Amino acid sequence: MKQYKLAVVGATGVVGQTARDVLEEKKLPISEYVFFSSKRSAGKTIHFLGKDYVVRELTDTSFDEGFDFAVFSAGGTTSKHFAPIAAQKGCVVVDNSSAWRMDPEVPLVVPEVNPEEIANNKGIIANPNCSTIQAVVALKPLDEKYKIKRIVYSTYQAVSGAGHNGIEDLETGIQHYIDESKPDTLAKFPYQIFNNCLPHIDVFLENKYTKEEEKMVNETRKILKRPDLRVTATTVRVPVFNSHSESINVEFEKDFDLDELIQDLAKAPGIIVVDDEKKNQYPLATEATGHDEVYVGRIRRDDSIPSGVNLWVVADNIRKGAASNAIQIVEKMIEMEK
Repeated sequence: MKQYKLAVVGATGVVGQTARDVLEEKKLPISEYVFFSSKRSAGKTIHFLGKDYVVRELTDTSFDEGFDFAVFSAGGTTSKHFAPIAAQKGCVVVDNSSAWRMDPEVPLVVPEVNPEEIANNKGIIANPNCSTIQAVVALKPLDEKYKIKRIVYSTYQAVSGAGHNGIEDLETGIQHYIDESKPDTLAKFPYQIFNNCLPHIDVFLENKYTKEEEKMVNETRKILKRPDLRVTATTVRVPVFNSHSESINVEFEKDFDLDELIQDLAKAPGIIVVDDEKKNQYPLATEATGHDEVYVGRIRRDDSIPSGVNLWVVADNIRKGAASNAIQIVEKMIEMEK
């Protein structure tokens, strides 16, 4: 079996750390790994698959030695500069930032939804936004069968989606609540996230929506290949450490039988249906954390419209929403070469 060489860019960040965990679990046919970071984190030692690796500083010549794949989790500015350099050297980049997602020349891929787009890459493949990924996994089988007419997203997003500083803000708030003598200074959010919900993720735009909300709208349209699909979103940061939850209201063009729709979801790839109101069973952030599946529950008709349904969708935003999705794309590329 052919062996591959893979680079992880942003290896010491929250997503980079999880990417290493996922790679250890999957045991792909990769014979050589190299870990890159900013100058600040370069020189750190990472223990991975029984060996110690020294993290290297990412530079313009880092990809001269030749790589098959690279997973980037280092932010849009880094990706804009370095992803084309890597691609020019024959490396296929799977990028976790928002830098390339809406570029018409770059596939935006969720393997359970549109794996065929992988083959259309020109050296860069974009990983969608974490909140978009879990949503489209649930929506794709429904769109295929009932054709979606309109989507209303309301998200409840964990602080891990804001990186180390977001996690630190929640921890600081908890500690200050327990002991008021401890500082309550903020590293990430404009307000205390502990005991609070912030309807503000990313920057505000001129239309009064946030960039996160715009991402969900535009990425959903691109992934489902429905450029005129009516979509709206409200994205909210909540005091949960990990795993995003979403309330999704969907209106279809075709009518449906609810039991059949639930079975459609249960049979779809990457989905686990947790939906038993008699036993108080529904998707929970605590249950989704550490898993790659998308959990769907609270599945019920929206009686205010002729053909509508409400869904509660939960997934680990760092795994399925970033690291695992990117590595699943690499895994698909390896399978395609067999």
